[in-house]
Amino acid sequence: MMAAMADVGSVRRILHCDLDCFYAAVHMRDDPALRGRPVVVGGSPEGRGVVAAASYEARRFGVHSAMPAARAIRLCPDAIFLKPDFPRYRRESEQVFAIYRELTPLVQAVSIDEAYLDVTESLEPFGSATAVAREIRRRVREERGLTVSIGVAPNKLVAKIASDFDKPDGLTVVRPEQVADFLAPLPVRALHGVGPATEGALERLGVRTVADLRRVSAERLVERFGRHGQALWDHARGIDERPVRTHRVRKSLGKETTFRVDLDELAAMEEVIDGLAADVAAGLARRSIAACTVTLKVRYADFTTVTRSETRALPISGGEEIGRVAKELLRRTAAAERPVRLLGVTASKLVREDRGQLLLF
Repeated sequence: MMAAMADVGSVRRILHCDLDCFYAAVHMRDDPALRGRPVVVGGSPEGRGVVAAASYEARRFGVHSAMPAARAIRLCPDAIFLKPDFPRYRRESEQVFAIYRELTPLVQAVSIDEAYLDVTESLEPFGSATAVAREIRRRVREERGLTVSIGVAPNKLVAKIASDFDKPDGLTVVRPEQVADFLAPLPVRALHGVGPATEGALERLGVRTVADLRRVSAERLVERFGRHGQALWDHARGIDERPVRTHRVRKSLGKETTFRVDLDELAAMEEVIDGLAADVAAGLARRSIAACTVTLKVRYADFTTVTRSETRALPISGGEEIGRVAKELLRRTAAAERPVRLLGVTASKLVREDRGQLLLF
């Protein structure tokens, strides 16, 4: 088994690049007075704002994205709150991604601050994927004044996990022969596609770590989880054949979050929706597209999931507009009477903002 795992994807060199604390880092770079301070990007703590991003100094107090700003200020009274500037972040992201594309044409944007790079055929003149990663980190630091954490591995699955291993400003390299040992002690939640529901189901099978998961047969996993069970079996062994896709046709763009503690207050849910809507709006802006349809996803404490959608005659793209529609949709659910464990906001029926033409999806 170990030999098989070591061979998987050994011909590929994949990088996962994740800009550290991106929104806050842009502000801290441009304003020296903010450096080393607990910076929170998001809505006002005096109102019903939500945290969009927090510097590492603020995260040490337990502040994180999607948290109500009022709670963030209680956790970190000295936090400096800044209003988001999404056009500014988009411009900065484009500059960083331009550096990536100078080093390899195979760049897959995952979000405004995250990308996969396939450098298998782009090792010269550096000689190795690790050297390419070091060059990216050097250029992003020197040219943009930002830091980027990078995972280097034989596939996307392991590279993604590796990039989060030594944040901020980290470089973690997992060679093919190291994949098995690297994954074994990790919690199953670290694997792609394992959310709270799957994590809970696996725990009921006595599975908590990747090493535990390897002891479960593929047949049993498929019986319990369907096709997803085969993916779990593969991922536990470091198998991931997904290519880096440079062009991905989008039918929709969405963001969702699962809560550690179920929400039972409508006001708190609306604050989260505002944050999700801001994230969706940032994604639309980066692609210069707008949406005619907004969909709200609600998962109750008993895992029952419902969606509500509204289609507008004129496309919308702003976070406030999207949030307003999503909050109206929230009132068409039972969220006021039932605890909620997940909320999601999705924009679809996408159109080009500059031409107003419906994308042929």
